[in-house]
Amino acid sequence: MTTRAFDGVHVALTTPFDPGTLEVDLDRFRQHCAWLLGEGITGLFPNGSLGEYESLSSEERRRLWQVAVEVAEGRGLVVSGLSGPSSRAICELAEQAKADGVDGAMVLPPTNHPSTLDELVAHYSAIAEVGLPVIAYNNPFSTRTDLTPDILARLAEIDGVVGVKEFSGDVRRISEIIEVAPDLEVLCGADDLALESALMGATGWIGGFTGSFPAATVRVFEAGRSGKVDEVLDLYRTMLPALRWDTGPRFVQAIKLSIDLVGAAGGGPTRPPRLPLDDEATEQVTRSVAAIQSAVS
Repeated sequence: MTTRAFDGVHVALTTPFDPGTLEVDLDRFRQHCAWLLGEGITGLFPNGSLGEYESLSSEERRRLWQVAVEVAEGRGLVVSGLSGPSSRAICELAEQAKADGVDGAMVLPPTNHPSTLDELVAHYSAIAEVGLPVIAYNNPFSTRTDLTPDILARLAEIDGVVGVKEFSGDVRRISEIIEVAPDLEVLCGADDLALESALMGATGWIGGFTGSFPAATVRVFEAGRSGKVDEVLDLYRTMLPALRWDTGPRFVQAIKLSIDLVGAAGGGPTRPPRLPLDDEATEQVTRSVAAIQSAVS
């Protein structure tokens, strides 16, 4: 297997909030990061969609990546989500992240409007000039801009754009991206396509449920990369009912609940306008998590 800078299984980190005040709980965040690294996770990715970055202040975002860097201490990578509507504001955050020892930036297209190709090139070029390696985050469901393989091939020409978190839900994209942009690292973004993505050549996985079942997800993904599907197929199929929540609109609530259910520190409430899951959804997630726990026990 070819080694890339962002090889491995990473966690799109949740942001734990105090249940009473909804202030960021840095102690629990620190505890969760330490547990994940101890379970074999390669990279910590705070301030992404799962981290509810839209609800965080710039100061909160910075403190989260600072704590992740403190915990990682050379044991793992720290890549911060740096997304928003303003290229200028993101560059300012990127400068701070670089100064604080963050290893890279994961960046959505501009979040305020569907972007043209020229706007995308300008956006990613400006951020890459800061000097942090940039992973483009393709999530057309949240940005209304789809970073198709031809667009990614153009972005890959920008010095400093090194990878893509692919979340379109179309596993065929993996092979096409590798064909048209062979130097671009392809990282699975959709939990319920992790094994398929590994088989097709994705070298990393930036996951949500990797934050609930780190050791099991590492096992599944690395087996996929090695072509040892038979060793993990039953486990993966057991995991899929939970993993599918990652691609739905209530993914934050579902993943935080799963973290609570396994007794880890990164769960708890979400900030408004997100509301708790209803009873039916709670039961579905609880049942799915219990099945995984039984399979890995």
